[in-house]
Amino acid sequence: MVTVRFAPSPTGYLHLGSARTALFNWLYARHENGRFLVRVEDTDRKRSDKKFLEEILRDLRWLGLDWDAEPVLQSDRFDIYRQKAAGLVAAGRAYRDGEAVIFRVEPGRTIVVEDMIHGRITFQTDDIKDQVLVKSDGSPAYNFSCVVDDDFLGITHILRGDDHISNTPKQVLFYEALDRPAPRFGHMPLIMGADGAKLSKRHGGVAVEEYKQEGFLPEALANYLILLGWYPGEEHEVLTLEEAVGMFDIKSMNDVQAKFDVQKLKWLNGEHIMRRSASALLPAIKERLAAAGLTAPSEGYLLKVVELYQIRIKTFNEFLPLADFFFRDDFLWEEEAKTALAKDESRELLRLFTARLESSGDFSPEAIEKLCRELAAERKVKAAALIHPIRAAVSGKTRGAGLFEILELLGRERVLRRLRSAA
Repeated sequence: MVTVRFAPSPTGYLHLGSARTALFNWLYARHENGRFLVRVEDTDRKRSDKKFLEEILRDLRWLGLDWDAEPVLQSDRFDIYRQKAAGLVAAGRAYRDGEAVIFRVEPGRTIVVEDMIHGRITFQTDDIKDQVLVKSDGSPAYNFSCVVDDDFLGITHILRGDDHISNTPKQVLFYEALDRPAPRFGHMPLIMGADGAKLSKRHGGVAVEEYKQEGFLPEALANYLILLGWYPGEEHEVLTLEEAVGMFDIKSMNDVQAKFDVQKLKWLNGEHIMRRSASALLPAIKERLAAAGLTAPSEGYLLKVVELYQIRIKTFNEFLPLADFFFRDDFLWEEEAKTALAKDESRELLRLFTARLESSGDFSPEAIEKLCRELAAERKVKAAALIHPIRAAVSGKTRGAGLFEILELLGRERVLRRLRSAA
């Protein structure tokens, strides 16, 4: 059975690159009806923190991932590493240097690895110095503890970043020395910034938590990270995890570096927002209203606003800057909106439109639009000459949902009050 693992180090938040590694391991396991495990690399007791582990596991669940056993913590297994190292000393494969245990690397050998992504990679042991198994303080070295634990967990395939390629021949040597079969290795090219440099804060957020706070959907972020390594075709760019599991083929993974494009991520997020029902978006929208100290008069009212703006936002954080005027009278004004009301003729048109709206008994979008276009025709101006000032007056914006639907939802009294004030 295919058995893979994700091995986070709880010294910080879940990085986008690590999240992508977890996603591809999970995808491969689920596609092959195998097992996905979590092994925690917390041997650095000074830097490791339980709160980071809890955050990492929470972010993995948020992305839609699950695992098939309780996470294994390396910090619980120090005695096992020491026992394994002592066995290699007894077999003549390692030696002691004070309190440390050192593995003896045999010179003159060629190690061949058939990488699942890059193909054949060869290494020379002459380029590898003797390797520490256990440090002088009794803690295990990274490569040795990984091999002991992956063998214990029955890991059959290891998918990880290209930055681990140099570790692979050392780990192969340890598997041989322990007389255990080595898993198959696959190394994914790293995620780079749009400028080709290593992904960093200057390219945008680098932790999953930052994208949660920015208002991205988990399925959209997972979707995008999957595309940074495997491309199912243009017709399948927008896909769910379930769809990806069905289509995934590890043989089709890219062996070139992927560039992170936040605009492409935003586009994908917008697509996923449109796929959701408006009611499913309400919790995230309510969170942002509460954070701004705002409330909606009713859930039905809020649902209608979300329905109007669902196709116009790329992240949840874009909602209030576009739609705050539905929930407050002291809404934010765009400079362009102020300009739309600066001309005397614009304010005169507003006064005329306000008067007609006051005397109209029908406040439906169709009736309001008819009044607007009739007035524009009478004044021999384009409808836009009236629509733009009206939108600015009631919302402080120059763009948004359909104007006449906005007016109906705001209600007669509020619309008339704002029109009179602007005029």
